[in-house]
Amino acid sequence: MAELKEARDAARYHIAPEGKTVLNVRRLNLFYGKKQALFGVDLDVYKGEVLALIGPSGCGKSTFLRTLNRLNDLIDGVRIEGEVLWHGENIYGEGQDLIEIRKRIGMVFQRPNPFPLSIYDNIAYGPRIHGIKDRKRLDEIVERSLTQAALWDEVKDRLHASALGLSGGQQQRLVIARVLAVEPEIVLMDEPTSALDPISTSRIEELIGMLKKRYTIVIVTHNMQQAARISDRTAFFLNGYLIEVAPTPVLFQTPQKKETEDYITGRFG
Repeated sequence: MAELKEARDAARYHIAPEGKTVLNVRRLNLFYGKKQALFGVDLDVYKGEVLALIGPSGCGKSTFLRTLNRLNDLIDGVRIEGEVLWHGENIYGEGQDLIEIRKRIGMVFQRPNPFPLSIYDNIAYGPRIHGIKDRKRLDEIVERSLTQAALWDEVKDRLHASALGLSGGQQQRLVIARVLAVEPEIVLMDEPTSALDPISTSRIEELIGMLKKRYTIVIVTHNMQQAARISDRTAFFLNGYLIEVAPTPVLFQTPQKKETEDYITGRFG
């Protein structure tokens, strides 16, 4: 009976085999000055998964996402307790290389934010910052990144035109390509389709499905239908607490916490 329970628990909580976790968040508390925004969050992120973070506005999901590559460091008065272990090493430990962390754990924001440069230079910007100057190598990176972001065929004949001339959906795929150009391991996405039309949203969702073959993706979304469509697991946040995390079909069909059920069924949020 004990073995059966263990197997059921593993299926429910999508417990990863040893060595398959890429991020382990432990006892994470976050404060903005005296106001606490996250409370004792424990959550693992597994290699090659899409993990969706859902919850009502102000619940802490975007704040949590930004702790995973230390973007909250840029906000005055932020204090963090606990650990974010990346392959077993705390990214908040002394002597950590923030440039390397943010290279390997990239971020795509809510609104497309291309640089006011050419399409080519948007993609080449990161590799150049990291010391790649050879034009042939840069050409290869640009083509590879735009191809992975499903944008190459649309822009290959105008690489030196301004990125600001692209549509909103194309700009967001360009930004994703810019993140991929520096070869991250994990891609964080903060409501990447909330500013896009339905067709562009669908293309980004298809892209996420392709990218998870090579990258681990953690996405904040306000759209529960989107979480159900694209994610392997879903984590529900409320008032700064992680309430429940489970494989996405399980969480939506048989949530274990009343708060989760109330949110999913539209009783609040």
